Amino acid sequence: MSKTNFDFLDALGQIARDKGISVDTLLDALANALVAAYKRRPGAAEEAVVTIDPETGEIRVYGQELDENGDVVREWDDTPSDFGRIAAQTAKQVIMQRIREAERDLKYEEYAGREGDIVTGIVQQTDNRYTLLDLGKVEALLPQAEQVPYERYEHGARLKAYIVEVRKTTKGPQIVVSRSHPGLVKRLFELEVPEISSGVVEIRAAAREPGHRTKIAVWSNDPNVDPVGACVGARGSRVRMVTNELRGERIDVVPFSADPIELIQAALQPARVREVRLDEQTGTATVVVSDYQLSLAIGKEGQNARLAARLTGWRIDIKSESQLAEEEEEWAEGEWVQDETGEMVWRPAEGGEAVSAAAWSAGATSAEPAGGEPAGGEPAGGEPAGGAAAGTDGDVVVEGEATAPSTPGADGEQAGSDAGGGA
Repeated sequence: MSKTNFDFLDALGQIARDKGISVDTLLDALANALVAAYKRRPGAAEEAVVTIDPETGEIRVYGQELDENGDVVREWDDTPSDFGRIAAQTAKQVIMQRIREAERDLKYEEYAGREGDIVTGIVQQTDNRYTLLDLGKVEALLPQAEQVPYERYEHGARLKAYIVEVRKTTKGPQIVVSRSHPGLVKRLFELEVPEISSGVVEIRAAAREPGHRTKIAVWSNDPNVDPVGACVGARGSRVRMVTNELRGERIDVVPFSADPIELIQAALQPARVREVRLDEQTGTATVVVSDYQLSLAIGKEGQNARLAARLTGWRIDIKSESQLAEEEEEWAEGEWVQDETGEMVWRPAEGGEAVSAAAWSAGATSAEPAGGEPAGGEPAGGEPAGGAAAGTDGDVVVEGEATAPSTPGADGEQAGSDAGGGA
């Protein structure tokens, strides 16, 4: 190669500027490739080094002789006469490969560490396994597990998604995004609510059932700023923008409180709670509502209770006032049995004199049978009457019915009356 190859350096500099790669990086990659090309020639030295003058573009090959410690003991100029042609071919291959590697690295660095951020992409391809979003320079992968059930992504549609993972692969960065992550709701509110992006209002907790309903608990660091009003916006304009992006998903914004009772009451909105009883040992909150508010508090298929449990971290047991009143009645424990004459009698579990059916019906026992003890507010078997419970894992359990001891029927079987009711 000629001693002054300014055209070569100009071309190298132009590529470096266009692709965002330093000239030194390209020169180092080219020198390493030329060493490999030199060693494939017959009669080449076992050890060699290639130098490229960054001022003139002159390329030189120096053969080296090393001692046992790897130190250079002799060095000579072994540049082949036709090395310019080899250098030109090698330079093209090396530069193209290095450009591809550098572009992959730049793309990865652009998205590395952006887990938890929100991106906007255009739907390119969709099937039963995943959907591809075009983010501009790279594509994002939206797996089926991160999609909202029954949400359809049409080709060319613009979509916002939440970055859950950025992987580095040989083909470039692989960005995994989600439409079902609760963090998507938080990020959307940050875009729409300046008070959140500035730090005045914080989203302290969030619970979401993708495609159906989301509850968020918000807190204000400024007593003059209403956190709920800031998130809802004038006539609901801000929350409506988030709802539209989530394709109609309902969003409940409630005030956060350090008092668990106040937080549970707010989390169960729009139902109005009469009373909350906390059991810190079991992590259960017994919530009492009016009879006509029971179905509203539990929600459709238990959804409101599930989301409230996830939002607060308490296992929520919802009961109506009538159910609670029935449970708090003192019921005797025992069973109906036949005595030696074949007559059905009530025998208290705690012992004592048995009570005949006639005496039971006549009201001979008011709070307890003769010789019996009260059960302390639970039906026989210890099962509460009616109600619904939502654990922090979101499962809602509608508890079974309990029956009070009553007068046996003519066929000798016990006839009970239903107490309580499920949601």
